[in-house]
Amino acid sequence: MSAEAANPGAPLRKRGRARIDLRRLGRVALLGPVSRDRLPDAIGHVADAHRAHHPDADLAILSKAYVLAESSHRGQMRKSGEPYITHPLAVTLILAELGAETTTLTASLLHDTVEDTEVTLDQVREEFGDEVCYLVDGVTKLEKVDYGAAAEPETFRKMLVATGNDVRVMSIKLADRLHNMRTLGVMRPEKQARIAKVTRDVLIPLAERLGVQALKTELEDLVFAILHPEEYERTQALISAWEGAQDQLTEIADRVRSTLRDAGINAEVLIRPRHFVSVHRVRIKRGEMRGTDFGRLLVLVGEDADCYAVLGELHTCFTPVISEFKDFIAAPKFNLYQSLHTAVVGSEGAVAEVLIRTHRMHKVAEAGVVALGNPYTQDGTAAAQQLEPADGERADPTRPGWLSRLLDWQESATDSDTFWATLRADLAQDREITVFRTDGGTLGLPAGASCVDAAYAQYGDEAHGCIGARVNGRLATLSTALNDGDTVQLLLAQDASSGPSPEWLDHARTPAARIAITRWLDAHPDGAQGPQKSRPDAPKPQAQPADDAAGTRSRAADRAAGVVVDMPGAPVRLAGCCTPVPPDTIIGFTVRGGAVTVHREECPAVARMRGTGRAAVGARWDDPGDWSGTTDYKVTLVAESFGRPRLLADLTEAIATADAAIVSATVEPPSEQRVRHTYTLQLPDAAGLPGLMRAMRDVPGVYDVSRAQQPAATG
Repeated sequence: MSAEAANPGAPLRKRGRARIDLRRLGRVALLGPVSRDRLPDAIGHVADAHRAHHPDADLAILSKAYVLAESSHRGQMRKSGEPYITHPLAVTLILAELGAETTTLTASLLHDTVEDTEVTLDQVREEFGDEVCYLVDGVTKLEKVDYGAAAEPETFRKMLVATGNDVRVMSIKLADRLHNMRTLGVMRPEKQARIAKVTRDVLIPLAERLGVQALKTELEDLVFAILHPEEYERTQALISAWEGAQDQLTEIADRVRSTLRDAGINAEVLIRPRHFVSVHRVRIKRGEMRGTDFGRLLVLVGEDADCYAVLGELHTCFTPVISEFKDFIAAPKFNLYQSLHTAVVGSEGAVAEVLIRTHRMHKVAEAGVVALGNPYTQDGTAAAQQLEPADGERADPTRPGWLSRLLDWQESATDSDTFWATLRADLAQDREITVFRTDGGTLGLPAGASCVDAAYAQYGDEAHGCIGARVNGRLATLSTALNDGDTVQLLLAQDASSGPSPEWLDHARTPAARIAITRWLDAHPDGAQGPQKSRPDAPKPQAQPADDAAGTRSRAADRAAGVVVDMPGAPVRLAGCCTPVPPDTIIGFTVRGGAVTVHREECPAVARMRGTGRAAVGARWDDPGDWSGTTDYKVTLVAESFGRPRLLADLTEAIATADAAIVSATVEPPSEQRVRHTYTLQLPDAAGLPGLMRAMRDVPGVYDVSRAQQPAATG
């Protein structure tokens, strides 16, 4: 089953298996139970999929669960017209194809019985044991959800706790939501949109963090089709056109197979089409799509060492794009994902992304925690621990580290609204870094985390007295952003009365840090005498934010920028971190001094400020005919290329031909045949930006040109 299948409506199934006819299954289901020695025909697909992953599985309990579910739901119908039993059957099939173990499948068949029928939890426990009962109870609690705005915070707080106690509960919930999304067409458009938004904001990020990519990618495509139908149709047309002409990617795949065969490496090389949302994102990023942008190569091998052998052969026999190399085997992602990522250059400069992993890594990459089996048994036979420890929490060995942290800070959240805001901000983080402590320990933090976050992750409330840090042996401010692999030493004040400054909230990315700082500030409205506390009568000098560096411009200059904000009379400036130009979608935020800084909607600073609760200010481009000054705009572009003679001259000539003026330019030293150029340009007309980027991409050796997305201080 492919996590990147290009058809969002296709059911999760193994290649070659016939499409499942739910209406036929419904008719079979209504026939009732069969003889004791034979599995009911209605779950034949489930049995086949389960045995493919677990050849020795005992299917008797599945037969027993199906008989109870079918008899309990008999007479109930779905809005689409099928018998209701087809829903738990479809949910169970999704999990079976992901490789879920028998206990999870049994609970999946029964997941709606306690909620929608006369079956009780005591009956489930008596017939199927404590483990199945625990899972059914967990899913039942999640089913009692009113997705209205007022109910969301507390609802998902309970969902998080249920997931933390056993990740299999959320696995069933995600499969349940996927089948409901597949059949959402029978509902009113407004209800479709409401359910799609909740799926997008919470369930898809949770699927990502649990590593269940097969569910996550299909959910993304289904949400995309509902919320952005026009973009979906455009993307569908692009994919359809590409599927008839995969020559470039096929040629590179053939060369890779030949290279590995000659090297004596036993490997399977596949072309993995990107799913709809992935294609849409690539198109937005790069503008014009190339043939190799629609898919990636997947190389599957037997052992970890073979992954690095494949990497060595590819980097020897092809020209590698070093900036695209990532090693998620040595440093797995927070959602258990392991793989080597690289990119190689084929004929005529075509660049193909390559994923290298073992078959086991591939299974976990597709199914995440679902592929890990039952966390409460050893070797599938004996219980590893008691179901209900004395403290009431089940110690789940498959629980990801990020989930443990969320469970910790949700207990400290003062109210549901605070929890909801911090949960959504945390789920928006799609990458995690690992930093090392000087005592040999490690800290897992979201990408972009600062020393403030590291302090609270290591010391909890004792971090209130933090006065600075050493990063890689050098003194650093608490606002310093940390990178993957940094070594950080936090410096604490001896004065126990010291407390955090309100400015710390501008640098805190983790919920734990933000909640702890806010709680302390609320408890000390008059401040503290510690060295970190900013006093109203003695403000602490601070570095000017990047987008404040030029100072506040006059209102005439703001009008010349062509931006109107919903704060009449306020000075307006364009953010230097993302250099917005028409027709970019823009949004504003107030900074110190009452000015409004305008960012592109997709600027990383926007997500950060929204996550901290900063109120946005509406902003839009003015009518060009009303502008009172010049229409020039500054924009920062990043060009990635392979090193060659006269490259810089050719690039500057392309820029000059497009009538753009170079304000500043930075060329990084060549590294592994790769050169990175950063240009800040003055454009006579914002409409010429797409043509300028195309002209730069057409320069031989340049393989990508993109808008700069630099992190910037938010003021």
